[in-house]
Amino acid sequence: MALPVRMKRGLAGGLALGALALPLSACIPDGPRGPRPELTGSIPSSAPSMRRASSKEWSGEDGASGSPEMTASAIRAAAANFKSCVAAMGPEAARRGVTQANFQRLTANLEPDLKIMDFMDSQPEFTKAVWDYLDVLVTDARIARGREILAQYKAQFDAVERAYGVDRYIIASIWGVESNYSTQGGDRSVLNSTATLACIGRRQNYFRGEFLAALEILNRGDLTPDEMVGSWAGAFGPTQFMPTVYKRFAVDFDGDGRRDAVKDVADLIASTANKLKTDGWQAGQGWGYEVSVPRGFDYMMADRSKMLSLAQWERLGVRRANGQAFPRPGDHAFLLMPAGAQGPGFLMLQNFRAILRYNPAESYALAIGHFADRLRGGGPFVQNWPRSERVLSRAERLELQQLLARRGFYQGEPDGQLGSATRQALRSYQASVGTPADGFASSDALARLRAN
Repeated sequence: MALPVRMKRGLAGGLALGALALPLSACIPDGPRGPRPELTGSIPSSAPSMRRASSKEWSGEDGASGSPEMTASAIRAAAANFKSCVAAMGPEAARRGVTQANFQRLTANLEPDLKIMDFMDSQPEFTKAVWDYLDVLVTDARIARGREILAQYKAQFDAVERAYGVDRYIIASIWGVESNYSTQGGDRSVLNSTATLACIGRRQNYFRGEFLAALEILNRGDLTPDEMVGSWAGAFGPTQFMPTVYKRFAVDFDGDGRRDAVKDVADLIASTANKLKTDGWQAGQGWGYEVSVPRGFDYMMADRSKMLSLAQWERLGVRRANGQAFPRPGDHAFLLMPAGAQGPGFLMLQNFRAILRYNPAESYALAIGHFADRLRGGGPFVQNWPRSERVLSRAERLELQQLLARRGFYQGEPDGQLGSATRQALRSYQASVGTPADGFASSDALARLRAN
């Protein structure tokens, strides 16, 4: 469901390319030296396995993107050249340290998985509201399982939290959301999927790097091909790393000589913490607060670029929804109103941005933060979501962007995905016509744009 990683469904932004849009850093800090038997632990073999994909036929149709590389004839031509394409990547693999023997062994039986072309270029309707998204991800059953995981692997969580300063509840939340605690994670060979996408389709340059990174991981001996099974886009493991992310952030935390963030719990927890820390996680700070805003509030302030201290937000009338004081009034945050004036607000701290670098969909990051709070014993959100509000279809979202562009408020290419740029454009339009500038793409906002 979530992805750095695979294709994820973001709420405010429709389809979010989680793993495919991750900012990456270059360094992996060395893990502790020498085996640490007190941290050994593997994911129980009784957990449902990540099964291999059954062979399904490609539709044989042109892709919906209109890319010349996604026409049926281009796909067939590239598939016919697949073996040569893979072989041509041998010299670059060698420059990365992959031995010739390993390259030949690992690529000998690769075949193009053309069904991936249908997944890659589909344009499904993503119309799930943020409250529905949260309902799916943050469930009583998942919270209960998460607490069991935290208790079962307490020694590993303790050690990782000391080493990296990353909140254990956030790591457990990501593990739960990304793979439902290692019971769901994809069923395709990562090597075969990334090889297919490196040679066929419209993102070959990107996936060439992922394929080569997968070869490096296997050549190093961190994992076996059978352990690298994941989504059609190549994300794998309990916290769904793409190969380049795994290569850069995976650590051998228990000192057994392998960076195994698939089955080794200590390495899994530490690798996820390493990525979050590198992406800016601040030790001792939360992710954000549910807040209420006063009547007549200037919603133009609800913008990622407007970072104010919590004390400054209080002077603007913003209060915690539970009535408690902000514990660290000097911390800086931006205001997020995912359902506009009709729903709860959130003051998001630096750590929310670190989660966004795991997956850039705001709805995903909100789900991770809220799930973490529930794992530590917190309750549901205090304020109600506008559940009676009709969510716009993709065609309507596209029309809304086009109408905003026609009026000079939206500068991007209309794509039906309502991200921060669209929300800012809608706020500017709402302010110009004297309605609450909350940036919420409601049916009323679309009707007003149509009428004007």
